[in-house]
Amino acid sequence: MTEPTADIGVIGLAVMGRNLIMNMNDHGYVVAAYNRTTERVDEFLQDDAAGSNVIGVHSLEGLVASLKKPRRVMLMIKAGAPIDASIDALIPLLDDGDIIIDGGNSLYTDTIDRTQRVEGAGLRYIGTGVSGGEEGARHGPSIMPGGSPEAWPFVKEIFQTISAHVEGVPCCDWLGTDGAGHYVKMVHNGIEYGDMQVIGEAYDIMHRGLGMSHEDMHAVFTEWDRGKLDSYLIEITSDIMATKDEDGQPLLEKILDAAGQKGTGKWTVISSMEMGQPVSLVGEAVYARVVSALKDQRVVASGVLSGPEARIGDDKQLVLADLHDALYASKIVSYAQGFMLMDAAGDEYGWDLDFSLIASMWRGGCIIRSKFLSEIMKAYQEQPELRQLLLNEFFAHEVQAAQAGWRRTVARAIAAGIPTPAYSSALAFYDAYRTHRLPANLIQAQRDYFGAHTYERIDRERGEFFHTNWTGTGGDVSSTTYEV
Repeated sequence: MTEPTADIGVIGLAVMGRNLIMNMNDHGYVVAAYNRTTERVDEFLQDDAAGSNVIGVHSLEGLVASLKKPRRVMLMIKAGAPIDASIDALIPLLDDGDIIIDGGNSLYTDTIDRTQRVEGAGLRYIGTGVSGGEEGARHGPSIMPGGSPEAWPFVKEIFQTISAHVEGVPCCDWLGTDGAGHYVKMVHNGIEYGDMQVIGEAYDIMHRGLGMSHEDMHAVFTEWDRGKLDSYLIEITSDIMATKDEDGQPLLEKILDAAGQKGTGKWTVISSMEMGQPVSLVGEAVYARVVSALKDQRVVASGVLSGPEARIGDDKQLVLADLHDALYASKIVSYAQGFMLMDAAGDEYGWDLDFSLIASMWRGGCIIRSKFLSEIMKAYQEQPELRQLLLNEFFAHEVQAAQAGWRRTVARAIAAGIPTPAYSSALAFYDAYRTHRLPANLIQAQRDYFGAHTYERIDRERGEFFHTNWTGTGGDVSSTTYEV
């Protein structure tokens, strides 16, 4: 029998799987590659992996036989049922202590269940987010692992070696038990939705509101990328503005304005509702994509529903300066909301999430990598118990300094009929969060009036509940609490 030689096995030879394998190979690891359609294994060995140390296998039995113990098997396949089917097929073939790794975008609750199932079979399980797309997978992604803590020492070296590095620090570290890694990746993707939306709103104001050319927008985004907004997404937006089609016209204007989505943004919003956290900007970013997908309806509506001319006549340089501040302040709010959500999830699931570490891991390799994240990392290093990023001195100063331009931008957009759901919702959250007394007292009175849901009083201790017989005809109420 041939002695096992592979350090890790990877199942799934789509773009991410192939590139991760070659990344591992470049760093001296021997990888066994398997795909359910075995022809793809042979094609891979003749193409990208030609001349490498990658071992191609044509069966799960062959994959397992090629691996050193404890065996490490990484699934780079579609989330959902395919993951469960692969786990079911692997469990009988593996030995106690072997490790199954899900490197896809699985829903964190599925990862919680799978961790229990795999551990119950005597194995170890890791659910890890991998961000960075094709380029990141090939040259260094951000990797966000969680699951069975006993598995981490056996994958730590591989994962941290192949990940992106910023200032010598790997963009990969252990996040917590069961679904922690996939939860952090989910929130990362939700924030990504938000970042893309705030940039899209800036483009809309520049293009429709100011009538700017793509060359001028390219120059603005290039300039922004040198300052506070320095980030991968701003950088690629600058590149997109400069890209021409075969006829010399801007390619961007020939792309259908109907955005797709794969679910992680929606999952973030659903989780925020379950956790009672106001992740409103990501919610608006998800709904903006939903509205964009209603293309046929919007075409009809554009001929029926009227609005103001989408032109902003103010001083162009002032508008752009204010727009920069609106994007920047909204981005701060979006990240503040995202970290609020992770904080609540950590409490709910018993994950001791290190927010400074998470911000550090997101500085390189991933889609939301930016200069901005170094400031978040620093904020949580200085205040590990910080529960709201907006209360950090640096971010409180930044958002307050930007708010005048932010407000003017939203006002201009409303006057011109240009939708800015991300800027508007972020500003509404900021104003609500800084307000000592909100009109929720009226909502509680209404709830008690029609449903006897009770209320608390500002002149009594919290936790004491009251009901008023508003009509004089209602009965007694025995409720001692209410749902927030």
